[in-house]
Amino acid sequence: MNKNEVEDELRPEYDLQGLQVRKLGPGRKKFCNTVRLEPDVIAAFPNADAVNEALRYLIEIAQHSASLTQRSSGLR
Repeated sequence: MNKNEVEDELRPEYDLQGLQVRKLGPGRKKFCNTVRLEPDVIAAFPNADAVNEALRYLIEIAQHSASLTQRSSGLR
């Protein structure tokens, strides 16, 4: 069976018309950055925006805390 004789086994509800395939360039194997969350973490957030907001706040707190630690130890 050659490439032209392959039978279409996809279900009719699958719409692949908008699919774009990158053949060249550094992003060809990278589709998106995904992170898998554990079920208990997922339960704490209603959606992706809430997760991102919480993580940005945590980053801000960590940066502020690091700057306070550096000032108190005289490492400025």
